[in-house]
Amino acid sequence: MDNFNIKLPDDVQFIIHTLQSHGFEAYAVGGCVRDSILGREPGDWDITTSAMPEETKALFDKTFDTGIEHGTITVLLNHEGYEVTTYRIDGKYEDSRHPKEVTFTRNLKEDLLRRDFTINAMAYNDKDGIVDIFGGMQDLEKHMIRCVGNAKERFSEDALRILRGVRFAAQLGFEIDEETKEGMRLLAPTLENISAERIQVELVKMLTSDRPELIRTAYELGITKIFLPEFDRMMETEQETPHHMYTVGEHTIHAMMNVRNDKILRLTMLLHDTGKPEYKTMDEDGVAHFKMHALGSECIAKEVLRRLKFDNDTLHKVTRLVLNHDYRMPATPKNVRRAMNKIGEDIFPYYMEVRRADVLAQSEYRRAEKLKNLDEVEQTYAEIIEKGQCVSLKELAVTGRDLIRAGMKPGKEIGEKLNELLNLVIENPEMNTKETLLNYIYTDKEV
Repeated sequence: MDNFNIKLPDDVQFIIHTLQSHGFEAYAVGGCVRDSILGREPGDWDITTSAMPEETKALFDKTFDTGIEHGTITVLLNHEGYEVTTYRIDGKYEDSRHPKEVTFTRNLKEDLLRRDFTINAMAYNDKDGIVDIFGGMQDLEKHMIRCVGNAKERFSEDALRILRGVRFAAQLGFEIDEETKEGMRLLAPTLENISAERIQVELVKMLTSDRPELIRTAYELGITKIFLPEFDRMMETEQETPHHMYTVGEHTIHAMMNVRNDKILRLTMLLHDTGKPEYKTMDEDGVAHFKMHALGSECIAKEVLRRLKFDNDTLHKVTRLVLNHDYRMPATPKNVRRAMNKIGEDIFPYYMEVRRADVLAQSEYRRAEKLKNLDEVEQTYAEIIEKGQCVSLKELAVTGRDLIRAGMKPGKEIGEKLNELLNLVIENPEMNTKETLLNYIYTDKEV
C-alpha cells in the first residue's frame, strides 16, 4: 500500500514541501487520508509535522494561532485556512474530552498513537506514501471501525469518540469491532461530560447519513440512554394495534429510513412519536391507543431540541411537524388549504414527506388506503400552488388597518373578524380581493 497515490491539493502540497525543504517531516493526516483512499471528497485537509509551532509560523507569511497550546496553527493560503499541528503526546485526560497538557515530539508514531480509530490514524505525503502503523488500510478493506490500541483507553481519553465511532459506521457503512463496542458500552456513561453542542453535531451527522438505523446500535450500547433517554423509552414501548407491527422505537427507526436524509425530516421522524410511551392506554380488548400523543410529542421534542442546543429555526420547524405529523384530511381543495394554513405553507411539503414516511413504517393494515389519500392530497396541493390559491393571514387582502377604517376596535374584535375572513377565503379563494371582502364587511354578512 506504500505505492497508493493521493492527489493532494496544491496548497497542501506547498505546505508539506515547504516544511520538508526546511528539514522537517510533514504529512496530510487523519480523515482527509481516509476519505481520499475511499474515493470520497475530503471536507478539509489537516497536516501534521515534526516542526514546532513557532518553527512552522516562521515559514509562512500568513498564520494565526488556532490552538497553539496544543500545537495547532492555521496557515492561510489563497483565502483558505489549513491546520498544521505539531506531533504531540497527550497528557492525562481529566474531563473525558481534553488532555490536561500536551508534550510535543519529533516522532510521528507517537502522534498517530493518540488518535481515535485506525482508519483515522494514517498519514500521507508523496515522498513516503501511506504511513499506516496500526492497520488502518486493512480495516478500510474490512469495512471496520477499530480503536487505535486499547479501546477503553481511547474512550477514557475522549468520551465523544464513543458517539463518533457509531457516526463513522453510519456514514461509511462500516461495522464496529467487538472490542471497540465493548469499550463503548463500558465508557458510555462518561458522555455525560460532553457538551450538548458536541453531542448535537455527531447526532445530526449520524441521522443524516445513509444508515440512520445505527441509532439502534447506540441504544444497544447504552449510548442514547445518556443524552436521549426518550429514545430508550420508545424502544421499550410495544404497539398492540393493527396499524403497527413494531415497537415505537423500531417504528421510529423505519420512519427515519423512509425519509430523505434532510436534517429537519430526520429529526422530525426521530421525535414524532416520543409522546407515545406516556400517552399509551389499553382497552378491554387488549388494543393499545395513543390518543393526543402528537401534543405530548411536540412538548418532548421541544425539550430535547433545547437540551441539545439546536437553533430556533430547527426547533420551530421540527416541533410544528411533530405536532401535525398525524393530521389527516380529505383531499379536497378546501381541506388542503385549511391544512396548509394550520401547519404552515413553508413546511407543508415537509409535512407530506413526514406523513408518507410514517405510513410506510406502519403495518400493511389500511396502508393502501392511507397512501391513496396522501397521493390525492399531494395532487391537490400541487394544483393549489399552480393556481395561486393558498391563503393565510399574510395573504389576506384585508388588513387590520382596513378593519379599523370600517369602524372596528383594535384587539379582540379585529382578530376575530380576520379569522372569520380567513375561513371564508379558505373555502372560497376567489373572494380574496379587498373590494369583495370590504363589501362583505360593510354588508355585515354571516359566514
